[in-house]
Formats: sequence, structure tokens, C-alpha cells
Amino acid sequence: MQANLTGDISKLRARADELGMFVEGMVPLPRNGDVAAFERVLLDAKAAGATVVRSAALSGRRYETFATVQAWTEWRNQALAAIKLALPIVEKHRLPLALENHKDWTLEELEPMLASYSSEYLGVCLDFGNNIALLDDPMEFAERLAPYALSTHVKDMGVQPYADGFLLSEVRLGQGILDLPRIIALVHKARPRTRFILEMITRDPLKVPCLTDAYWAPFPDRNGRHLARTMRMVNQRAIREPLPSVSQLSREARQAAEETNIRACLSYFREKLQPV
Repeated sequence: MQANLTGDISKLRARADELGMFVEGMVPLPRNGDVAAFERVLLDAKAAGATVVRSAALSGRRYETFATVQAWTEWRNQALAAIKLALPIVEKHRLPLALENHKDWTLEELEPMLASYSSEYLGVCLDFGNNIALLDDPMEFAERLAPYALSTHVKDMGVQPYADGFLLSEVRLGQGILDLPRIIALVHKARPRTRFILEMITRDPLKVPCLTDAYWAPFPDRNGRHLARTMRMVNQRAIREPLPSVSQLSREARQAAEETNIRACLSYFREKLQPV
């Protein structure tokens, strides 16, 4: 169970225990030096029974948020400062913090950053598909970051080319391009206690405009090798039928489609992917 910790925390914990579920907290990183607010949220998460909390340093997508290298660099420095403030607090309360790869850090940025802290209380919420949007190879990403995986977002991804790059879409588990059994085995071997959490987002495909100049502006260290590798994968493994789209549906129909997708993914995981 993932929860934004509002309302009666004790009732949340009791209900999770009753259902045989677990709680994973979602916390914002300290901003403007406000460590006290971060610590209060962390304590709420712990009171609710959370054994790990996750956070995304960036709420949006890097290639949509930053128009220049300077803007990215300023944000990066602020994010690193926030992580530095958070780390002593999570270590004090012995509640690990998992940073989600939220279409912000590339593999070459995230891995050494985590290694530099060398703390058992700082790791990654390993999202299986997000970094395809940053032109990282999803299997290489999983191989190198599995040792840091304190939490996960299990998903499968569909891709198709479009004029400015490629479309990226969450699809039902087993219907996309990811080698899910291998990724799950990597995480389970490296971190046997890490839980697998489904994130099946039912929405229109995301446009990743990696063939435009604007996309590359906040990526000083990306190069043609990343682009060529990703577009080759897109062209070779593109799903032939149209990727799922829901914007044309009514609210009720979208909710029904989302529930159907989640149920299908949960069944697939239990039948095909559940680690032993």
C-alpha cells in the first residue's frame, strides 16, 4: 500500500495490518532548508508503519522542464543540497529514503551520486521504464541500480516512432518491451527484502521529442550513441497496433480501463513474475 499520509495515521496502519498490506511513504525532499517539515512527514510515515519512504526530486520531466544547461545545473545543485539535508534525518530515524528515477537523472548521474553517499538509508525507487525517456537502456539501468533498489515501480512499456522522436506508454505487464523476469530477478538477488510495487498508469502515450534541438538542451553529457541505441530499439520493437489512448473516453470509461489494466497486471505478476 502506498499512501499520502493525511488523516488518521493509526487507522491507516490498522487497516493495512488487517488487509495484510504494507505502507510505503511518499515524502517531499527538504526545500529552502526546512528540515523540520521533512522530519515531521518522515515521523508520520514511520507511525503509519512505513519501512521505506520514496521521493521524486523533480515532479516533471527534464526535457520539458529545463530549457538550458544552466537551468538544469541550478536545479541539480538544489536537489543535491536537499538530499544532503535529508540524509542525516533518515539515518537518525532509521527509515530508508528511495529516490525515484523520475525522468530527471540519467544513469551516469544517478549511480555515482548514490555511490558517493554510501549509506544504507539512501537508495533508489527503481522505476523500470522511466529512463527510456532519457535514452538510457532499461536493462543496463536495472543491472547497475539493482543494488540500490529500496523500492520499485514495476511496469512494462510500449514504444512507437513519431516525427519528433518516439512515443512511450505504460502497457499491461507482459505486453511491452521490458524483460520483466530478468529485471525482477536482478532486484530480488541484489535486495531480497525489496518489495515490488505496480505502477500501471493508464493515459495517452508520452511524446519523447528526442529528435528536436529543445530536447537536448538540458543534457550536456548525452550523445549520439544514446540516441542511436534508443531509436534502433524503438524501430525494432515498436508495437504494431496503436498504443493505448484514453483522452477520448469519458471519465467513467477511463476509470474502468484503469481498473481493468491494474487487475490484469496484478494477475500477470502473480502468475508469471512472483519471485520465489
